[in-house]
Amino acid sequence: MTSVPQTDVWLRGPVAGVPSELQPVAHAFLQLLEDIEKIAPALGQEELWFRPGGAASIGFHLTHMSGSIDRLFTYARGKELSATQSNAFENERRLEPPLPTSAELVSRLRHTIESGLQQLRLTEPGSLLEPRPVGRAKLPSTVLGLLFHAAEHAQKHTGQIITTAKIVRESADTGF
Repeated sequence: MTSVPQTDVWLRGPVAGVPSELQPVAHAFLQLLEDIEKIAPALGQEELWFRPGGAASIGFHLTHMSGSIDRLFTYARGKELSATQSNAFENERRLEPPLPTSAELVSRLRHTIESGLQQLRLTEPGSLLEPRPVGRAKLPSTVLGLLFHAAEHAQKHTGQIITTAKIVRESADTGF
C-alpha cells in the first residue's frame, strides 16, 4: 500500500470560522506550526541556542515569531502595545539564562497562533482596509496589512529555522 503524501495546509480546504479573505493568513500560520513541530522538539538546548557563523539561533527565531505575531495582531486590533509587550520586544535578542527549552518555545508559539486564529475568526471582512498606526512612529498600515505581514514575517523566520536546523545538525554530525 502506498501512502499519500500529506498536502500543504492551504490545499486542505478552509480553516473553520475564518473569513475567506483571511484564509491565506490562517493557512500560513498552521503550515509554519506544522513545520516547526517537526523540527524543534528534536533539538537539544545547545542546538536550539547555537548561532552558526553568528547567525540568529533557532531559539531567537521562535521567540521573535511569537512576539512579532502578538505585536502585529495587537496593532491590527487598533491597540497600543502593553508595557509587557514592549519589554519583551526589547529583550528578544538579550535573553538571560535560564534560556527557554524547545518545548516551552513551541508551546508559546502554538498558543500565539491559536490566539491569532481566534482573532482572525472575529475579524470582520469589512474592517480589513481600516487604517492602523504601527509603532511609536505611528507608521501607516491597515488591518489586512498587519495580519498579512504577521503571516509572511513568521513564514520568513520558519524558513530560517529550517535552514539553521540543517546547518546545526550537520555541524553536530561532522564535529564542526
